[in-house]
Amino acid sequence: MGLLHGKVALVTGAASGIGRATSERFAEEGATICAVDSDEAGARALVEHLGNGLAIAADCGDPAQVDAAFGRCEGELGGVDIAYLNAGIAIGVADLTQLDDATYTRIQRVNVDGVVYGARAAIPRMQRRGGGAIVATSSLAGLIPFPPDPIYDGGKHFVVGLMRSLAPTLAPMGITTNTVNPGITDTNIITQETKDFLADAGFPVIPARQIADAVLGIVTTGVTGQCWVCQAGREPVPYEFRDVPGPRGVGAEGKRPPLLNRDGWSR
Repeated sequence: MGLLHGKVALVTGAASGIGRATSERFAEEGATICAVDSDEAGARALVEHLGNGLAIAADCGDPAQVDAAFGRCEGELGGVDIAYLNAGIAIGVADLTQLDDATYTRIQRVNVDGVVYGARAAIPRMQRRGGGAIVATSSLAGLIPFPPDPIYDGGKHFVVGLMRSLAPTLAPMGITTNTVNPGITDTNIITQETKDFLADAGFPVIPARQIADAVLGIVTTGVTGQCWVCQAGREPVPYEFRDVPGPRGVGAEGKRPPLLNRDGWSR
């Protein structure tokens, strides 16, 4: 019996790259896969390859389509235990003055809106199941500067902040939230020319299967609020964030700010 026996996993961007590899890895551990992708043919091919599951064509930047996908998953497969919000694109615009509105909107819809809408749709369905696991694909670019594509970098930082901030609120519901933060991985986001350049330079590109193994570990450990760094040939490790400096003043040294939660402010 696999680690995910009886579980239903919805994966966005499932038709290729990390999404496909993770869907396959989840299925190996007994999960039923709901493959969501704008590439309907690719999602259907994945489900046929797995021999079970549900393929749904959806634009992850459209809230109605995201809600409908989660609704179909729950209605046809019985629930949602795992939401892997993986769909993402890059635009490669380094000069912000050359960024047009349509390109900006396109990347934000997938990389930012898709994670927000996906998490929002997952939470009530996981509550009905008594808990669950949400993982979003960020990037090393969500932890460090990435000058070649600052809009991509900013979106991935958003994903880190969102998942970390949701964790304390959702933990009492039995829902974990984490990010996986891969280095350069063998997906369609990087061109074959880039892959060839990296190979000539002797720099390792991470196989998508390695990230899939990391995501499986994230959803089965019960840890929440972490950003798991993945580099070629290394085990995934949670990124160590430093606390910001506290206030100064008589009686204020080292104090933390009050927290706002569902019940109001707390000290």
